[in-house]
Amino acid sequence: MKNLLWKFKLVVNKWFHYEYWPWVLFYLPCLPYYLYLSIKARSFTYFTAVNPGFYLGGLFGESKHDILELIPKAFLPLTCYFEASVSTNNVVTKCQSLGIYFPFIIKPDVGERGNGVEKINDIQELEAYLESNQVSFLIQEYLTHSLEFGVFYYKMPDGSNSGVTSITGKEFLKVTGDGIATLEQLVRRSLRASYQYNRLSIKFKNRWNVVVALGEEILLETIGNHSRGTMFLDFKQLNTIEVSKIFDVITQDINGFYYGRFDLKATSYESLSTGIGLKIMELNGVSSEPAHVYDPRYNVFKAYKDVFYHMKLANLIAKQNYKLGSERVPFFYLLKQLIEYFK
Repeated sequence: MKNLLWKFKLVVNKWFHYEYWPWVLFYLPCLPYYLYLSIKARSFTYFTAVNPGFYLGGLFGESKHDILELIPKAFLPLTCYFEASVSTNNVVTKCQSLGIYFPFIIKPDVGERGNGVEKINDIQELEAYLESNQVSFLIQEYLTHSLEFGVFYYKMPDGSNSGVTSITGKEFLKVTGDGIATLEQLVRRSLRASYQYNRLSIKFKNRWNVVVALGEEILLETIGNHSRGTMFLDFKQLNTIEVSKIFDVITQDINGFYYGRFDLKATSYESLSTGIGLKIMELNGVSSEPAHVYDPRYNVFKAYKDVFYHMKLANLIAKQNYKLGSERVPFFYLLKQLIEYFK
């Protein structure tokens, strides 16, 4: 009975706080506005012209490796690309030749919303990952930078305007012991952690039923993704002219990019305005979200206002690119790619 009440509480909290709404449900009210923008643009696939240098504008299916190749090397972590079915020994040898050692981050070259992204601590974990994931992938050095952000940036194709529109800070999933409760009990008590209950019970099976010492903090997740329990926070106070200038510099030689979100780590808050200590892990295209709207303190109506603003911005960029000669992907071609990708 107690277990049923706990599950009922999770369902109630999920449906009455928009931060926990399923992704599709949260964006459902955006559909009428998308149709309006499509009519104005005379194309249901206008968004594919937003980033001409990315496959489908960065909607889905783009290669992370190809995009990272466009970013100045000074802002990238050590990164290594591998085709599917490579041997464990070849992976370790190539990584070590580039200065990448355990632990490191592994991720599919093509993937969405943090799927398949893991921290690999030793060769046994690497072998298990390669056995269960038969796709091309990237390995990046594990960055110990203390801060992680999502920075949304745009620039108009005609050069009339550019800037950072959103800065999202990330608070990783963790629990703190009270000297009485086990790790399993602490996870149950935490609304955010409880959504990850099944996954965490496997990940921490060796200490799942062990009492956590008073004041001991356990980091449950090192991957900064919303679907993995990370809390997204609005850091608009960090958004200055200097920050926009840094991203103007970073993007000046990224051909065909005009709109998207940088997922990066930084050594300090000042790194965003100086560029010193910034490492970009990924650059996402037209499907990017201004992730600050997931801040638990954020008003849901303001969240929709900000999402609509970014949709309008993407539409304006796409129209300019179209006038400058960029092609829009035909609707039925996009539909076919969508079916193939999610099959």
